[in-house]
Amino acid sequence: MSEHQTTHQAEEDARNEQIKIWLNGRIVPKAEALVSVYDSGFMLGDGVWEGLRLYNGTWAFVEEHLDRLFEAAKAIDLDIGMTQKEVFQAIIDTQSANDMTTDAHARLMVTRGVKTRPFQHPSLSRQGPTVTIIMEHSKPKIARPIRLATVPHIRGLPMTQDPKLNSHSKLNCILACIAAEKAGADEALMLDLHGFVNTTNACNFFIIRKGAVWTSTGDYCMNGITRQKVIDLCRANDIPVYERNYSLVDTYGADEAFLTGTFGAQTPVGEVDGRVIGDGAQGPVTTRIQELYKALIQRETA
Repeated sequence: MSEHQTTHQAEEDARNEQIKIWLNGRIVPKAEALVSVYDSGFMLGDGVWEGLRLYNGTWAFVEEHLDRLFEAAKAIDLDIGMTQKEVFQAIIDTQSANDMTTDAHARLMVTRGVKTRPFQHPSLSRQGPTVTIIMEHSKPKIARPIRLATVPHIRGLPMTQDPKLNSHSKLNCILACIAAEKAGADEALMLDLHGFVNTTNACNFFIIRKGAVWTSTGDYCMNGITRQKVIDLCRANDIPVYERNYSLVDTYGADEAFLTGTFGAQTPVGEVDGRVIGDGAQGPVTTRIQELYKALIQRETA
């Protein structure tokens, strides 16, 4: 069995040791990008975040990402203290400080900020939010199709912790990832509360059966921006696509499977619970979708 890999595996890049990070209005060296132990994000996972990808000097779909960030902040009653235009300028300033033009990934994080005492109540966060942008040179490097294992951890109902919320509270997904790794897989395939196939711990999940693309209803997963772009591309290019409930039986018998996410775009899946998907290699429909997505990126970043 080949060694473990992650869906966010990237080529090693020594330049990342020298990156500069945006922190509360200042751009500082990596070693100086420090946050208080009283910070709400560190103490409680109280914050929201977005991932962004730089192609050809342009941050792909940045308006949609920032819309989602501000919507998430509103949902948790967190005032970012900046306009979307100001946040975008901070991204551009960080990019410039790091002299990045393409193949970069940014993680934009906002927490409720430093607390006056180490307890839960949001009223104890009185000093304003902590806002930071980590920007790395980043080129995906997947050696082989991903192996998934189904885990007991689910994405649940929106009244517990809405899976549509990109929050810092990722422990449910981390536990799922650990369970998958213990089972010898790369990432976890998570079901919804009805037992239908839903998402992985870090990416959205698609299967292909008889030329048709299937993904979950979206009711219990992060509605990824890359996920939606794939659905839109299929619809625009006469590839049948369905957002529907489907089971592990449907999944094991699929011809192809792939993951979507801002980092890796479309990543092939070769195995689920020890069942080889198709012939275990990237299939033709996945390849076509990748080509359509690359063409979309070219148009967006021209």
